[in-house]
Amino acid sequence: MTVTTEVEMIRIPGGPFLMGSESYYPEEAPVFRATVAAFELDKHPVTNRQFSEFTDATGYVTVAERPLDAAEFPQLSVAERAAGSLAFHPTDGPVDLRNWRAWWAWQPGANWRHPFGPDSDISDRGKHPVVQVCFADAAAYARWAGKRLPTEVEWERAARGGVDGRDFAWGDELSPNGQLLANTWQGSFPYRNTGASGWVGTSPVGSFPANEFGLVDMIGNVWEWTSTAFTTDHQAQRAATANLLGASTQPSAGAGCGDGCMCGPSDSGKSGLSLGSAPNPAVSRVTKGGSHLCAPEYCQRYRPAARSPQTEDSATTHLGFRCARDA
Repeated sequence: MTVTTEVEMIRIPGGPFLMGSESYYPEEAPVFRATVAAFELDKHPVTNRQFSEFTDATGYVTVAERPLDAAEFPQLSVAERAAGSLAFHPTDGPVDLRNWRAWWAWQPGANWRHPFGPDSDISDRGKHPVVQVCFADAAAYARWAGKRLPTEVEWERAARGGVDGRDFAWGDELSPNGQLLANTWQGSFPYRNTGASGWVGTSPVGSFPANEFGLVDMIGNVWEWTSTAFTTDHQAQRAATANLLGASTQPSAGAGCGDGCMCGPSDSGKSGLSLGSAPNPAVSRVTKGGSHLCAPEYCQRYRPAARSPQTEDSATTHLGFRCARDA
């Protein structure tokens, strides 16, 4: 393995913290005391430039770049089996916010190199987070880099910056003194976005202030994969924490907004490298942090406690990842 793009990693101290929230969405409850061991986390999400280095070195082909297997999907036409993924597109005006299909559409030819389809590219977006990567793609990159994906508990510990009980990563106000502290939707979702500090869509990593640990883009910009299987609430997390870490699990006093896509079967890639396993569309992993599509009227998931399920084969224009490793 040769990684030429150095990625700064931040050491996150171990210890107990209050995880979850009982003020927003039911899947975030109950609040409980979790404990983590010290670990290291990438300062920012993996960028297009970094992911390009990985694919150049290994020949890895992402799931969204591979057509569906004709033997597995014989009922589909060649066109229907074509490689592609889900892409966001703004609507012409107000729509029923219960119908996510109004702003998400299957886009043939959409992948990490062409997030919105063949007519889009990332030639001037080397410092933007890579998107259109499913769980297997993210895990393959992490293994190549000698790292792993963070657990949900680790991710939330890092996002909180060492301070418990706050609604947002920076305090209890979304925009203290009118200051915009993360790349989230500005305007009326899903048809008018005036841009977060000028950015409509993803922004270069580090465009917004770091948290107390020195991590950037833990909130907004792109959702981030974790290695944790999704549960409908934190009861399973509490049990796992108690069994594995011996922590106190006494509790204190909707649906995910990033619906993903069926990208098709995966193997180790055309390179033949044993970098990843096949994504399981029946398994959902926890994604964290919210994205540039989060808007108050639709998705208030720009908070450390927020969590959303994504099936392992999901890849979209607002979903990325960062890596962790043991301290």
